Amino acid sequence: MPEAQAIPAHGAPEFRAVEIKMFRRALRLGWSDLVSAPVYALVFAGATVLAGWVMIWIIQITGQSYWLVIAALGFPLVGPLAAVAFYEVSRRRELGQNLNWRDITAVVIQQSRRQLPSLCVIITVILLFWFFLAHMIFALFMGHVTMTNVSTSADVYLSAQGLKMLGFGSAVGLGFATLLYMVTMLSMPMLLDRDVDFMTATIKSFAYVQAYPIQMFGWAIFIAVLTFVALIPAFLGLLVVLPLLGHASWHLYQGLFNLTDFRPVAACDGCDGLRSCDEVVPGLAPRVENRVICVERPVCEPCLAEILPNVFGWIQLW
Repeated sequence: MPEAQAIPAHGAPEFRAVEIKMFRRALRLGWSDLVSAPVYALVFAGATVLAGWVMIWIIQITGQSYWLVIAALGFPLVGPLAAVAFYEVSRRRELGQNLNWRDITAVVIQQSRRQLPSLCVIITVILLFWFFLAHMIFALFMGHVTMTNVSTSADVYLSAQGLKMLGFGSAVGLGFATLLYMVTMLSMPMLLDRDVDFMTATIKSFAYVQAYPIQMFGWAIFIAVLTFVALIPAFLGLLVVLPLLGHASWHLYQGLFNLTDFRPVAACDGCDGLRSCDEVVPGLAPRVENRVICVERPVCEPCLAEILPNVFGWIQLW
């Protein structure tokens, strides 16, 4: 199948209102990507699982939990790059392009030299500040309590002060987690998809989640619950959950586009692209979700109405 040459658009896109069916669609397409390209999921998610095992092993061997600080520095720097790999797999499958390690790795390396590291630094700073506040909260609530090894005894947490600390600390942690979710939900796929700086991307993401809090925080709760369940069996559930959510995040981002926000038409190798509306005929489905229009494969006529509603009024073809 010929590959479409995508032309990165400049600036943040305009998003339409989110609907519940978009989440179901994103999960369905994400699962399709996972099943169709399981090797990429196994490698990138497997690296995360392996890192978790190593971290636990080091803590057990040394008896020290300060290694978690290293994890706080490492995972925010590596995790987004793994997410880019999942995004790129989904993007290429949308366009009907071949999947190969060289091209996907090249995209990950390219993104590591653009705006993504700046976003990683923001995530890391927020997490370190969260760690700092957690220690301060522990000192404020437990400073006058008899010294206890909290690593071997949970009794201190069941005391009155311990329960207060857990309640207040959890509320503070929820605030930081909410902030991280709001600034990264759309900004990470946006940095791959668009020519945009990280500040604009994070502001756009924050504003969108703020505009649709019920739907977007419902999605956040789903992510949190699914991730928590995946952690229980020795992190093994992450081998499925991480790539599934990575692919689904890309498809959700794509589904939120206002259909008036399209890139210039990119022609396929071996064809001239679509020159007029007359060339959009039943039985041919142009791919438009990545703002690239190219007739790819025959489909049944009802699919056209689902993929390109009111196409003649919304898309300017060249």
